[in-house]
Amino acid sequence: MVNFTHTETSTLVDVRNLCVDYVTFDGKVRAVNNVSFHINRGEILGLAGESGCGKSTIAYSLMRLHRPPALISEGEILFEGQDVLKMDDDELRNFRWKDTSMVFQSAMNCLNPVKTIEYQFFDIFDAHGLVSSREESIEKAKELLRIVDIPTERLFDYPHQFSGGMRQRVVIAMALALNPKILIMDEPTTALDVVVQREILQKVYELKERFGFSILFITHDLSLMVELCDRIGIMYSGQLVELAPSKVILQQPNHPYAHGLGDSFPTLKGELQEMKGIPGSPLDLKKVPPGCRFAPRCFKATTQCRTQEPKLVSLGQSRWVACHTPLQLETEGVA
Repeated sequence: MVNFTHTETSTLVDVRNLCVDYVTFDGKVRAVNNVSFHINRGEILGLAGESGCGKSTIAYSLMRLHRPPALISEGEILFEGQDVLKMDDDELRNFRWKDTSMVFQSAMNCLNPVKTIEYQFFDIFDAHGLVSSREESIEKAKELLRIVDIPTERLFDYPHQFSGGMRQRVVIAMALALNPKILIMDEPTTALDVVVQREILQKVYELKERFGFSILFITHDLSLMVELCDRIGIMYSGQLVELAPSKVILQQPNHPYAHGLGDSFPTLKGELQEMKGIPGSPLDLKKVPPGCRFAPRCFKATTQCRTQEPKLVSLGQSRWVACHTPLQLETEGVA
């Protein structure tokens, strides 16, 4: 079991040894394997990694949104000390949207295409008993649209009448409708151009500073994450392989996979550099080998790596890594 050093008063969410399986005809496939991390109040924590590494599975677990064949088989998800996995239906309903809300990957798929934006705001307010009339709901919805810089007269439009960036801002406004304590953002800028991406993330950061909520930010784009997050966790094949402050992940990664991710995007200044990909293919979770899951693709893999699974251990200064041969420790003469 991984025990992170943090104070109970500063911790909002504490995930402990989370395991999520997908039940198939060939048996269970473990998509998330013993993942532990915490999110502090007012903090932005990022989870990065390639497609299929378990990022979205963790996000859905935090709100217990999984449906069969997904199964949370082990672990704890503590929100202000209460285990989300043990909440009954009433507690879970109250927890969702009021305490934690989520911005999903595709805004167009999240919004009902045959209902106006106004109706969808009303649906949220009415479900949680926050308004006594449609007029009160409209005023609350207009206030939220102003927060995300959308003209209030657009409230009675349908989703297809908005651009991709505007739809995403509408979804963010809906996620903030009940003033949650944590906002989960799962690939919030997918399919948007880089200019719109920056505008949306800047707005999210401004809202976080204004309202004081925490954020779990999930993406495969490490360069985008570094600009926004306080700390970043790197996922590979269902496991958390590194966790560190964002600048450390970019400039001094310890895990070879994190190093490979950092080399996957070009720098904006300095000399031209040759881009290098990570060799091999993502692991087939039906055929998990002994030892480190990244070993077949790792340029530093040893016999120990191929036979003994590394544990997530502390390196000090809020740095954690699951690797037998960490890169920075070697260069610093510690290994």
